[in-house]
Amino acid sequence: MRRYFAEGLGTFALILAGLGTAVLGGTGVGVLEVALAFGLTLLALVYTIGPISGCHVNPAVTVGLLASRRIGPRLAVGYIIAQCLGAVLAAAVVWFIADTNAVGYSASAQGLGANGFGVHSPGGFGWAGAFVIEIIVTALLVLTVLVATDLWAPLGVAGLAIGVALGVANLVAIPVDGASVNPARSIGPALLSGGWALSQLWLFIVAPLIGALLAAGVHAVLRPRGPVSPKLATPLPDESLQKIARETARLIGGRS
Repeated sequence: MRRYFAEGLGTFALILAGLGTAVLGGTGVGVLEVALAFGLTLLALVYTIGPISGCHVNPAVTVGLLASRRIGPRLAVGYIIAQCLGAVLAAAVVWFIADTNAVGYSASAQGLGANGFGVHSPGGFGWAGAFVIEIIVTALLVLTVLVATDLWAPLGVAGLAIGVALGVANLVAIPVDGASVNPARSIGPALLSGGWALSQLWLFIVAPLIGALLAAGVHAVLRPRGPVSPKLATPLPDESLQKIARETARLIGGRS
């Protein structure tokens, strides 16, 4: 149960930070600030809840790890449910705070940071462009997770690599569709906003999941065959991300 709670809490924190920056900052916040909010929050979460749940905080990451046989189906389903609940709660909190402004806030009219294409794209990009960019940036993020948390990867760098990957993904995709890269991130504001956000939600679920499966396939090709060194001559554990996070915490704490 603590794993599911950690995933829900972690996703809540991630969406609250990123979505909150975008919505509450208004015109004073740009693409860079939102990308940093998402990336730095994920970096911190890897080292805080990573030892508990693996810090997926993203259904696409969970699907990628499932496709790579790092986790089982039951755990994956529980994680995805927890992630979506955390995202919806975070979006609700952002909406509540935004509505305390003197002029109020209408989620249906102002979108609550929902992802969109066509007339709802920040740059006016169509659905095809949004579909392609979501596949690519999600695939790169999930591939980073898979590679950075393998036993043959350098210890202690997973959080930095994953956080940077999410930040860059947001930098690229925000002008196109507001940057999903995470179905839970899109589900939260879409459910509360309704209307066009809900009707366009399918793209921000389907495309990231395709990207996750693509990443799992690429990782299977890139991963070395057989043990890389005597230290790594053991089968890959189900949740190597947890192991990496624990080792990183040990190194940071200066314990031997």
